[in-house]
Amino acid sequence: MDDRRPGGPPGAGRPDDHVVVLFGATGDLARRKLLPGLHRLDRAGLMPRDYRIVGSAPAAAALTNEEFRAHARDAVREFGTGEPEGAAWDAFEARLSFGAADPEDPRMLLAAVRAAESALGGTPRRLCHLAVPPTAFASVVGMLGTTGLARGARLIIEKPFGTDLASARALNATVHAVFDESQVFRIDHFLGKESVDNILALRFANGLFEPVWNRDHISHVQIDVPETIGIEGRAGFFEETGTFRDMVVTHLFQVLGFVAMEPPVSLDARALREEKTKVFRSMRPLDPAHVVRGQYDGYRAEPGVDPHSDTETFVALRAEVDNWRWAGVPFHLRSGKSLGRRRQVVTLHFKRPPLRMFPDRSRTGPAGHGNVLVVDFDDPGWIAARFLVKEPGPAMRLTPARMTFRYGDSVRQQHGLEGYERLILDAMLGDQALFTSADGIERLWEVSAPLLAHPGPVEPYPAGSWGPARADELIAPHHWYLPDMASDEPGSGTP
Repeated sequence: MDDRRPGGPPGAGRPDDHVVVLFGATGDLARRKLLPGLHRLDRAGLMPRDYRIVGSAPAAAALTNEEFRAHARDAVREFGTGEPEGAAWDAFEARLSFGAADPEDPRMLLAAVRAAESALGGTPRRLCHLAVPPTAFASVVGMLGTTGLARGARLIIEKPFGTDLASARALNATVHAVFDESQVFRIDHFLGKESVDNILALRFANGLFEPVWNRDHISHVQIDVPETIGIEGRAGFFEETGTFRDMVVTHLFQVLGFVAMEPPVSLDARALREEKTKVFRSMRPLDPAHVVRGQYDGYRAEPGVDPHSDTETFVALRAEVDNWRWAGVPFHLRSGKSLGRRRQVVTLHFKRPPLRMFPDRSRTGPAGHGNVLVVDFDDPGWIAARFLVKEPGPAMRLTPARMTFRYGDSVRQQHGLEGYERLILDAMLGDQALFTSADGIERLWEVSAPLLAHPGPVEPYPAGSWGPARADELIAPHHWYLPDMASDEPGSGTP
């Protein structure tokens, strides 16, 4: 039987009937991403045939059902892709209810979940999404265990997955005391992006790329996620976390795993996760000498920030994958706040041909002589291949050219989902392919241990710049490359 709902993307299965229990339903993540995302899935025809969404928060922040529905309506109006109105919205809104819960008193939540399951009838699945601070993970997981709500349920856990190896192991032990690993979905919205997922298709569906995706042809790889915003009033979170824990361990290392992995035997969850974890096992522990930590001028004056804070708002580092495919190829990672441009790109720089028969007189600048493959994984994203051609005229002068695929121009763009939407759907389907395993996250903290033990001081940089000047020294003799859709000029390590 075809289990796709009318209007849904081809090939997208429909989950079994579900009760989705959303912890932290009154928080910022639920307002910006989760409630609008669930509504988008409903509009796209990808939610179960029948489902209920039960919001939850501590008793001090309790809402009535009507208040929760109004909260969801405001969230969808502000951050969603469709107006919350008409019969479709009325049907979605009717599926929302609220049940406050404190770890010592979960009665209202239990009543709300039981009422939702009774309304569905049969044996619906249960998905619990922990959109709560990490300090609340243990108490909520414990409550799910003692109340029986964990039995047969799936659990989505938001980042960060610990702050070091010891805390990651402790968190995994807490979760595994209640849930089997097959029930756990550690969510990273970067891995739900179409352009990140398309790295697999680009590599393994095209004979043009896979034969040259190795150390024989690639000189270095960059994964670059600069941001123009500051900490946006999140001093409490950021002071405890910093850019390395917030962005590199959680996001950029995961993207590195997709770029560097060996071909899986299939695209099922087990095979994909095994190959990504093998990459993490092959990574050398980070050398603090190959890491630059920075802090933008004015950060210490932000409300709630320690005036003597050593928290990094910028990090650039060299990672190495010590296996047959990648030995000797540096992976340069960079991310930071208050930088000169917002980008989310993977760039593979190819080696020059062994025989340089053409005069080295291209107009591309010091960073632009080689062939480059760029995957922009911002929404909607694009993929570009950069190469050299002869400039028209009597002289043999080279000039850069580029071929680009833009997701925004795709005729199937209407089927695209945002990262959270895609991953929530996968969790309901029980597909763990794009979620991080316990072994994988613990290995990444193990790789990070030398840096966490000896981080070195932060170096100041002006807001709107490209971070500390030493980041350029880190990547030398190469250059940071940030291509723009309007220009093929590479970005710079300095403004």
